[in-house]
Amino acid sequence: MTQQLPPEVLNLIDAALTEDQAFNDPTTQTLIPDDVAGDGILRAKAVGVLAGGEVARAVFHRIDPNLVVNLLLEDGSDLTPGTDIAGVRGSAASILRAERTALNFMQRMSGIATATNRYVREVEGTAARIVDTRKTAPGHRFLDKYSVRMGGGYNHRLNLADGILIKDNHLAARAALEEPLGAVVRQAIARASHTIRVEVEVESLEQVREAVDAGAHIIMLDNMTVDTMREAVAIIDGRASVEASGGINLATVRAVAETGVDLISIGGLTHSTDALDISLDLEFPG
Repeated sequence: MTQQLPPEVLNLIDAALTEDQAFNDPTTQTLIPDDVAGDGILRAKAVGVLAGGEVARAVFHRIDPNLVVNLLLEDGSDLTPGTDIAGVRGSAASILRAERTALNFMQRMSGIATATNRYVREVEGTAARIVDTRKTAPGHRFLDKYSVRMGGGYNHRLNLADGILIKDNHLAARAALEEPLGAVVRQAIARASHTIRVEVEVESLEQVREAVDAGAHIIMLDNMTVDTMREAVAIIDGRASVEASGGINLATVRAVAETGVDLISIGGLTHSTDALDISLDLEFPG
């Protein structure tokens, strides 16, 4: 991530600081004079992968532009307990006001990067890519998906406008009009911009055949067994990209990757990830 964060991220930071009432902190106001200087060290307390350095820097600068933030590691770096991530120098009161919000962003983002990296390592040596979903925290879409990339994963659609993904409810709605899956796919391809790819979610080998014969660009195998996925990959035979989805975890992802699928989407990367333990230790020059 470059130092120039997009407006939606800066707005999110401002909302988080407002939520925490960072500029109305009676503890700091009554105990810490603004002219007391301190040195803060952001330090990892667990094994993981870093994400969110620039976001944390932006939080500190939103509180106090005079704070000096020195990022010691780039996003995507490996962390172990005790690893120093960044230093922040200046008004101790300002550092204390920004501390929790900066950590909240960095801990969530690093947690996502760490979880993603675990899946990426599990499928090493196969052709499968680990991808995310739109199951992100509201308002955090950009940061959640950035964090997936820092963990070595890839992004699925950023938003609804990013592609056509025909899911079970879309098919159910069209089935009510007595329109079969193949016809739905052909209509989507015919009406879509030439820049848009069409993906369809399928639940059976019969639907796989319909989708590939209709010219779908990507076929999502939803909640299939490993053996059924392997059959589906053989039926598709390179005529479309193949995505596996639904109920895949660290214990099963390797077997899924070995079926020959191109993509494995994991909603848990962003919808239920664990924050990585990171702390800020404040020191005062002697």
